[in-house]
Amino acid sequence: MMGILLLSIYAFCMLFILMFSLGQLHLTFLYKKHHKSMQVPSPKTDIQKSYPVVTIQLPIFNEKYVVERLLDAVIEIDWPKSSIEIQILDDSTDETSTIIQQKISEDKFMDFDLFHIRRKNRKGYKAGALQLGMSGAKGEYIAIFDADFVPQPSFLKKTIPEFDNPAIGLVQTKWEHLNKDYSLLTKLQAFGLNGHFRVEQTGRNTAGSYINFNGTGGIWRKSCILDSGGWQADTLTEDLDLSYRAQMKGWKFKYLENIPSPSELPVIMSAVKSQQFRWTKGGAETAKKNLGKVLKTKLSFINKIHAFFHLTNSANFLLLLIASIVSIPLLYVKFKNPGFKYFFDFGSVFLVGFLAIAYFYWIANTIDDTKKHFLAYFPLFIVFSLGFTLNNSIAVIEGLLGIKTPFVRTPKFNIVGMDGSWKENMYLNQKLTWTTLFEGLLSLYFFSGIVIGFVVEDYGLILFHLMLALGYGGIFYYSVKK
Repeated sequence: MMGILLLSIYAFCMLFILMFSLGQLHLTFLYKKHHKSMQVPSPKTDIQKSYPVVTIQLPIFNEKYVVERLLDAVIEIDWPKSSIEIQILDDSTDETSTIIQQKISEDKFMDFDLFHIRRKNRKGYKAGALQLGMSGAKGEYIAIFDADFVPQPSFLKKTIPEFDNPAIGLVQTKWEHLNKDYSLLTKLQAFGLNGHFRVEQTGRNTAGSYINFNGTGGIWRKSCILDSGGWQADTLTEDLDLSYRAQMKGWKFKYLENIPSPSELPVIMSAVKSQQFRWTKGGAETAKKNLGKVLKTKLSFINKIHAFFHLTNSANFLLLLIASIVSIPLLYVKFKNPGFKYFFDFGSVFLVGFLAIAYFYWIANTIDDTKKHFLAYFPLFIVFSLGFTLNNSIAVIEGLLGIKTPFVRTPKFNIVGMDGSWKENMYLNQKLTWTTLFEGLLSLYFFSGIVIGFVVEDYGLILFHLMLALGYGGIFYYSVKK
């Protein structure tokens, strides 16, 4: 009886992951089919007769290393100064505020309509800061850049023309990375993010499915934000939440794959884990808040399927964690119950999901990089992704249970290319946590699965257990590495 229960749990988890993977495969086909037609047209600025007022919001919290770089980039945006309002939404509790004051006192900032807005507390965190700025924003459009971004001078001239369609509420651009070649960690992050910013966003947008504002590197129509209920702080992904509320109100979004917004990737494991935790927990909170409403809309069936897997994406981590833990006792079940062999043989269908994900990342990462690059980094990306399942599963559970935690910022280091060091950064938080200890134990657990596989002469899951052992071991190593 216990064997049947374990097998059922394993099958359910793997079936959900398979269905998600097939959804990613469908997005890949959409991306391939429509890629040529999705090329961004030439900017329409040649015929532009007026320049609407744009409010540029810069949410800042303790960003002493990168805030000057951001401010320098923002004032270089090619748009009439009379039509730009800059809001520095500064919640800092360190010397960042002083750095900002000194920076904006320079002569080159004098002709700008610029406001340095400070709050007495961080109520609502980033969402609270953005909402406060909205209350006094003069712009018809609201562009948002996080502190680690370096907007290009042409940003507004390439995005504003897309609002010629009055139904467009948001234009989102593609993240690019200033330091993707800095280390193995940054290379793997860039590899994974390419899947979202190439295939997912473009594929969903092509299909007329809901996409999401990525929190930065995008520009909103102010009336869209107001019509959709404004920024709300009841999830850790206020960007995803507002995106769904706006699209359920009928607003359309436009994704511009060929317009880059350069940014900086985290360079230490503690920063990556906190960022992953926030994204994953916020995704679970947003699914809990909005999924039922989305399924009641008049969206087509296929678009509802895309929305379902978009919002429940974070559940894959929890289901994968459960399936992987259960897989080792299943070796014993199979050994003691030879009659179960056919059920395990049928499990080979789950390889289809792996191949679907492989193709998804193949398309996402062989456009700008070589096939050799893919072959080198895809196995490492899968291994490290498996290692993140415990960290992200805790986030999913907290999100679904409604356990509230603060918005933990991702520390920035002002690292561009392969230059720079993070070791003296005052925002470092590399303390040993219970999660890290359990990651080390899980690495040993899955190494034991390899041993058990050889003992019972069942080699079907050895590669799976090896990737899990290496993944958790790698995450543990980089978490304690100084």
